[in-house]
Amino acid sequence: SFSLSLPCSLSPIPSLSPLFLTLPPSLPPSLPPSLPPSLPPSLPPSLPPSLPPSLPPSLLTPNLHSLPMQCDNAKGLRAFFDAICYGPKHLMIFGGVCPSVTSIIAESLEGWNLVQLSFAATTPVLADKKKYPNFFRTVPSDNAVNPAVVKFLNFYNWSRVGTLTQDVQRFSEVRNDLTNELEKADIQIADTESFSNDPCVNVKKLKDNDVRIIIGQFDENLASKVFCCAYNLNMYGSKYQWIIPGWYQGNWWEQANSTNCTTRKLLTAMEGYIAVDFEPLSAKQVKGISGRTPKEYEREYSKELQQKGVEPSKYHGFAYDGIWVIAKTLTRVMDLLQHKERQDMHHNFTVDDREVGKLVLDVMNETNFYGVTGQVMFRNGERMGTIKFTQFQEGQEVKVGEYNAIADVLDLINNTMRFQGVEPPKDRTFVRLQRRNINVPLYSILSVITILGMLMAGAFLFFNIKNRNHRLIKMSSPYMNNLIILGGMLSYSSIFLFGLDGALVSDKEFEALCTVRTWILIVGYTTAFGAMFAKTWRVHAIFKNVKMKKKIIKDQKLLIIVGGMLLIDLCILICWQIVDPLKRTVEEYSLEADPQGQDIAIRPFLEHCENTHMTIWLGIVYAYKGLLMLFGCFLAWETRNVSIPALNDSKYIGMSVYNVGIMCIIGAAVSFLTRDQPNVQFCIVALVIIFCSTITLCLVFVPKFITMRTNPDAATQNRRLKFNTNQKKEDSKMSTSVTSVNQANTSRLDGLQSDNHRLRMKITELDKELEEVTMQLQDTPEKTPYIKQNHYGDVNNILSIRNFTDEGEKSILKNHLEQKPQAQWGSMDPSRINRGPLEDINSPEHIQRRLSLQLPILHHAYLPSIGGVDASCTSPNASPGSSPRHRHMPPSYRVMVSGL
Repeated sequence: SFSLSLPCSLSPIPSLSPLFLTLPPSLPPSLPPSLPPSLPPSLPPSLPPSLPPSLPPSLLTPNLHSLPMQCDNAKGLRAFFDAICYGPKHLMIFGGVCPSVTSIIAESLEGWNLVQLSFAATTPVLADKKKYPNFFRTVPSDNAVNPAVVKFLNFYNWSRVGTLTQDVQRFSEVRNDLTNELEKADIQIADTESFSNDPCVNVKKLKDNDVRIIIGQFDENLASKVFCCAYNLNMYGSKYQWIIPGWYQGNWWEQANSTNCTTRKLLTAMEGYIAVDFEPLSAKQVKGISGRTPKEYEREYSKELQQKGVEPSKYHGFAYDGIWVIAKTLTRVMDLLQHKERQDMHHNFTVDDREVGKLVLDVMNETNFYGVTGQVMFRNGERMGTIKFTQFQEGQEVKVGEYNAIADVLDLINNTMRFQGVEPPKDRTFVRLQRRNINVPLYSILSVITILGMLMAGAFLFFNIKNRNHRLIKMSSPYMNNLIILGGMLSYSSIFLFGLDGALVSDKEFEALCTVRTWILIVGYTTAFGAMFAKTWRVHAIFKNVKMKKKIIKDQKLLIIVGGMLLIDLCILICWQIVDPLKRTVEEYSLEADPQGQDIAIRPFLEHCENTHMTIWLGIVYAYKGLLMLFGCFLAWETRNVSIPALNDSKYIGMSVYNVGIMCIIGAAVSFLTRDQPNVQFCIVALVIIFCSTITLCLVFVPKFITMRTNPDAATQNRRLKFNTNQKKEDSKMSTSVTSVNQANTSRLDGLQSDNHRLRMKITELDKELEEVTMQLQDTPEKTPYIKQNHYGDVNNILSIRNFTDEGEKSILKNHLEQKPQAQWGSMDPSRINRGPLEDINSPEHIQRRLSLQLPILHHAYLPSIGGVDASCTSPNASPGSSPRHRHMPPSYRVMVSGL
């Protein structure tokens, strides 16, 4: 440090006014080697010419004392106190480079009424005016670059940055001040990292947090490590921008490279970084207070360096302007003192040290002139200087702009800034939300298929309604068929709703669709398959009637069953809607690269219909539908061998239940697994619905349509029994038929066989009686009227053995009795008069007559058990029980006789 003081003989304050005019002639041409190497090697060649030249020469020579500190706190304090106690009376202290020594001395200046001006101390600690009120510096502090950095960020619209700071007090203080400046400018600090030795972990965290604009605070030794990590992590190029201090030595990457990265790798990672530092000399070629432009001064300074053979210092301009600050301050102080002395009436004007120190402090704060470093001006003791921006381009730093702190203006040089990409890097990975919507062509194709399915369902509905009075359609419950068609059409319509997403409807409409499509699909499923299950249940109930009692299950009962199923569905859906309604939720997925190579990221999102307890509600619905499906599969399995014309679609219902059950299980599982792929999920759901609805409708209605087209009277044709003369083969057929009815119920089989045997015995007895009547008619032809009257009741008794009769069989018997009454009852063939009894009984005429009577009887006893109708019924829909012949018959004759 240099201290300026008066000679001991010049103690009166009035004599201070002409203190500085020229530099002492004894000033050494170069600084002592004990001073820091950053001090300027020479002082300004002249002082301001405006000082008064008429002062006595003895008063024009100030003393300039050198106080070597050697950046040691103890030595610095001792030298300072020795100068205060044993030296002359000091006015100002000029210098101070080491932050630790400078801060200690500056903190005690106020007690000594001294003012310190530093030209090289840049530590931000000295900016605290409460602690260092008498400290000034002509060099901007390290914090002075922060407003410039903020201005630079705003110029490129970078509102999100990250910081990487070396864990040293100097850099930490700059980082703290930068944080305040960024918050004032409303710039987001995405991440703040500090490191001591290895920065790679912290650099990786910056990358993980998607920090693109990185502001670094570290020395050149660690800068090489930072850029080596950046190279290894690919944090360079068009997507990243590094901003680091600009006070590094030239070619620092070669001198300070202690990493395993080569120089080429470091240069690759460093390409394009921005360095920020104060401007050592002004770029404006304007003559300042010294009468020289910055260029002229630099030329003269370089000449002095060559003559003296010393290394240059980046602070020489600030030292030069500092001398001018002191000169102007003292000049101003002397002017003020002279003015006060003239105003003193008694010419006895004196001031003390405190008043002089305050006067020097006030004049220092008013300093404002243009020097070689630019405009010299203090704001709270801090130099408002110029900050330059340089960019590393192809192995060298190129100046690209500067920031004027006084005017708060950023001036960038045109066409000098080069970015790695076509545009400046973005401050973040701009995420573009992309909805995973259903492909329009896929939706169109499935919609066309759905429309075709609905047209097919409409055709089936027209067919069912038009032929509802036809025997074939009426036997298969046309009302249940209509419900099946209605359920299929509801299921078809839900496909249109499942294909609508946020790309086609608004968020509120999508949320309403969540509820609507769920209700439609559930109600359609229950309507269609509930009707199918009800029809299958009726087949099962009739077929499994163990007691073989007459059982009538009307469509009204089936409608009640389907209505009960729908009521359960409505209760579940209403509770679901009230307690926990479905809402629109958005699921976001991991970032994806832009397929077009742009510097953006794609974040896919998918809209779902969900609620808080989605699993519980789906479990309830799946459990209920699963039970219905299992019940339908059970009924289909139990009725798999039934083949009855009156209930001719039971087999197809079973096939439909099987197919639907398998497809629903597969579709639900695959749909759950592909919930993040809307196209696949929609395609699977739509195809499952289309397949289930189509296969159900086709299996139920296509056979009916084919039957009515190929054989319209198939429903009215009666099943007839064919007899064989081989009794053993008949017994085998009987046993096979009875066994096919129910193999599990052996008791029922035994009962049927017993009844069958009893009826056969009864028929044999009746046959004998009939033969006796025939023989009597042959023997006594004159008694024909009597026999006819007496035995006609016996014939009626024989016919009353049946339970249900068929119209066709009744007509056969009626024709047989009406067409040849004389041949049967009133006359005898002359050719038979001479035949014996046995020969007549076994004659072809007798055998044919017996079969003509027995066959209708047996066939009418068989048909009611398998769905046949009574021949006495005038309408095909009349109940067999309405015949008067069946009211008095015992139930033991209502058995199926097969194989006779």
